[in-house]
Amino acid sequence: MNLRLSVLIQYNYIMSQIMFRSERATKDMGKMLGGEEEKDPDAERKEEERQEALRQQEEERKAKYAKMEAERESLRQGIRDKYGIKKKEEKEAEAQAAMEQASEGSLTRPKKAIPAGCGNEEEEEESIVDTVMKFLPGPLQDMFNKK
Repeated sequence: MNLRLSVLIQYNYIMSQIMFRSERATKDMGKMLGGEEEKDPDAERKEEERQEALRQQEEERKAKYAKMEAERESLRQGIRDKYGIKKKEEKEAEAQAAMEQASEGSLTRPKKAIPAGCGNEEEEEESIVDTVMKFLPGPLQDMFNKK
């Protein structure tokens, strides 16, 4: 009798699994054939919460790495102070200042300086024809200007 009961329980379990899977399969087939999906009424709210959680995680991650970078920079500055090393930007600024200071009292100009009138596109430049026209005699100038 005990054996029959265990067989009956197994049979019921197997049949319930078959029924559940077949019911699930028909729903999935209905979706595949173009049937309507089950719509979750809270789907938009859940999506907004998920997006907000992602934004928060991203902000926390950025804050964490900013804090780590600040700690690293303080360590770097301590090493620079200890050994008298200057930052790259400081070196470039000092070199620029030294170049400007050296060129102030000298007769030579820095290479980057462009004299007035050279290379300004705002000024109207004479064409080569106008320059040649200045050196031609009057009757020839009149003849070319008539055209």
